[in-house]
Amino acid sequence: MFDGQHSRSINPQLMKCTDVPQFTVLQMAASRFQKDPKLHLKYLLADAFRSQGLMAVHKTSPSFEGGGSSSDNNNPSKKGAASPFLLRRRDSGTFGNSGSGTPGEVSGRWSKNAGNQRRIFLDYSRQHVTGETMESLFDLADMMGLTDRMNEMRSGMNINFTEGRPVMHHVLRMPRGYDFKALHPQGDTILDEVHSVLDRVATFSEDVREGRIRGCTGKELKNVVCIGIGGTHSGPEAVYEALRGDAAATQAVEGRGIKLRFVANVDPVDFDLNCRDLNPEETLVIVTSKSFTTAETMQIARTAQRWLVRNLCKASPELTKEVVISHHFGAVTLSPDEAVKFGIS
Repeated sequence: MFDGQHSRSINPQLMKCTDVPQFTVLQMAASRFQKDPKLHLKYLLADAFRSQGLMAVHKTSPSFEGGGSSSDNNNPSKKGAASPFLLRRRDSGTFGNSGSGTPGEVSGRWSKNAGNQRRIFLDYSRQHVTGETMESLFDLADMMGLTDRMNEMRSGMNINFTEGRPVMHHVLRMPRGYDFKALHPQGDTILDEVHSVLDRVATFSEDVREGRIRGCTGKELKNVVCIGIGGTHSGPEAVYEALRGDAAATQAVEGRGIKLRFVANVDPVDFDLNCRDLNPEETLVIVTSKSFTTAETMQIARTAQRWLVRNLCKASPELTKEVVISHHFGAVTLSPDEAVKFGIS
């Protein structure tokens, strides 16, 4: 597994955003928004001219979709490699409305006709900002070199100075065959390893859904309890909540009777409230932890372990703790050896 040892080291930035004058300007603007009743969000939203100027549609370029095969993408320092989420005005005009031009002319400054690539909608109108505020924010980003920092992340530079590692989560969204090597010398290896793991996740998930992986009593696993702390809890739960509102996702699970629960509280009462209506014979517990040693995560995992072992071994005395754990636990971790020590196989 790629562990970042081949990443390219860079020096941390010494200047903080609070040290530059643009930050003071933004603080003053924030104070005005708080004190001036005319700048209440309901009045700002009623200004159609302002709202139109704070919306834009960005379409990704063919080179971006192609995995950085163009000359611009081969050099992340070039303007063309900037992140679409830091899209700024295309000409020397101001962001949004500054009193000149019609709303149509303002929005026309943005890249709206880049072909049939994916679209990213940028809507700042529902925030406490004006066109001038956005310009100050972009000035602060320019002063801090934010675009360069984002490109360093995309290129696998060592931007996690605390752990001496790159930040590679964005690679999870790269399609198979993406030319990541144009940005990182080990790009092909990294991407192959990522998709190898994604394939394993897909295979495991499908085996559970189709009943090829079952509990220790032979019953299908219809309940999934996800255990994690911080991002390993809120991330999966956010995906679940997003898909609950998706028609295709809802149709895909129709009739399956699957129950999905998320537990992040070390209090055993919280675990009981989440799982009291679940049948232990049909429950799969997924423990998500990078190190598999996080104290809170492991405490919840042990609570789940006791719940499963107590209920299953009581009903079937021939079952052992080891058998129960091996059939009803899964792990998402960078430390598989620790997961094995716990009993997950």
